Amino acid sequence: MKHAIGVAALTGLLCTAALAEDNRVDLIRPDAPALAAHGDSPIGVRTIEVSNPGQIDILKVEDGKDLPRYDRPLTLEVWYPAAIGTGYEGVYKDVLLRDGVTKVDLKGRAVRDAEPATPETAYPLIIVSHGYPGNRFLMSHLGENLATKGYVVVSIDHTESTYDNRAAFGSTLVNRSIDQTFVVDTIDKMSKADGNFLSGLVNADDTGLIGYSMGGYGAVITAGGGVTQASTEYEWGAPAGTLEAHLAGSDSHEALIDPRIKAAVSIAPWGMNTGFWDATGLSGVRIPMFFIAGSDDDVSGYENGTKAIFDLSTNTDRYLLTFEYANHNAGAPIPAPAEAWQPSEHLDFIPFDHYADAVWDNTRMNNITQHFVTAFFGQYLKSDGALGAYLDVIEKSGDGVYAVEEDGTLKPEHTYWTGFPNRTAKGLSLMHKEKGK
Repeated sequence: MKHAIGVAALTGLLCTAALAEDNRVDLIRPDAPALAAHGDSPIGVRTIEVSNPGQIDILKVEDGKDLPRYDRPLTLEVWYPAAIGTGYEGVYKDVLLRDGVTKVDLKGRAVRDAEPATPETAYPLIIVSHGYPGNRFLMSHLGENLATKGYVVVSIDHTESTYDNRAAFGSTLVNRSIDQTFVVDTIDKMSKADGNFLSGLVNADDTGLIGYSMGGYGAVITAGGGVTQASTEYEWGAPAGTLEAHLAGSDSHEALIDPRIKAAVSIAPWGMNTGFWDATGLSGVRIPMFFIAGSDDDVSGYENGTKAIFDLSTNTDRYLLTFEYANHNAGAPIPAPAEAWQPSEHLDFIPFDHYADAVWDNTRMNNITQHFVTAFFGQYLKSDGALGAYLDVIEKSGDGVYAVEEDGTLKPEHTYWTGFPNRTAKGLSLMHKEKGK
């Protein structure tokens, strides 16, 4: 019996390793909810370098001296609907793992430098913002998935916050939201420039934002959530009062708010559990929000973290999707590349831990996230009212009743989560609060 169990376990590990060996970012499980499926469009991808001039050089700030300035470089990965006839297979070469040293190849659907589509109406824009540390490929599953559905998706490598370029945390605290709004402005200008591949392809007046962890922190600030005075004075935070630019009620924070950004997804946003917001600051959140969290998040917190941000953002329509028992990596990171399964001499933990969750399968979480993000942005950026049904569900998935006639029509008692196959809506909750509540 022990031998049989050992063989079965080994077979399972080999199958899992074989799947991981592909390092695919575009996997859709057979039991995925309906809106996780890729859209009809082939997609392309390009890498561009931009620079935000005259920014505060947080790493060189000294008390009592003038604030030093630099041109802040950012690397962007841009996914976009491609011309008919483009293929459906691509490779991202030499992507760094969490250790900042190991390079891996990821596989997906985007064709490098493919000819863009020529739409009659320009596509909405989505900005993607990683955690600390992270990189522009950490949520590439969302970049590809949304691009197939008629969005231009731009993922940022946040300088001084990537695996190989991580520096003082204060830089991330100050720059994250500034980077997000700067990229919106940059893409907007590119979309109006003759000869640019984005010309006529993207409409930045309809922009959505996706942020994870510190990217989620930035998304809350960008959405209108000004930080507390106390958080601007933390000894371990941003130096010389530089975070005061995002202080709740300040003119500088108000000037940061970009009316082109119409909705935001904030995944495990960091900061509430360390005093960066209060009810006054979060009352400034003014665009529809979709929060995603694990109930056991020990980095950003849940009851005193993401859920508290959700509860206190009373001046907007918002949702909170919870993966029960998941930790901080709920829904955002791609499946751990095969190379991440091995220890690295450059880390005191196995890189796998940066991507994976102890309870939930990454691809499963990715598919659920793709499903709800598709519904959310479809409703708020594309005004597709039909997608609202996927958000209008009973709070706890396990309370849903699956009751369907043989011909597929729903019985009156059917309350199962819309778009989820029978027996698959488990371990989730979706809370919804309207503006003013």
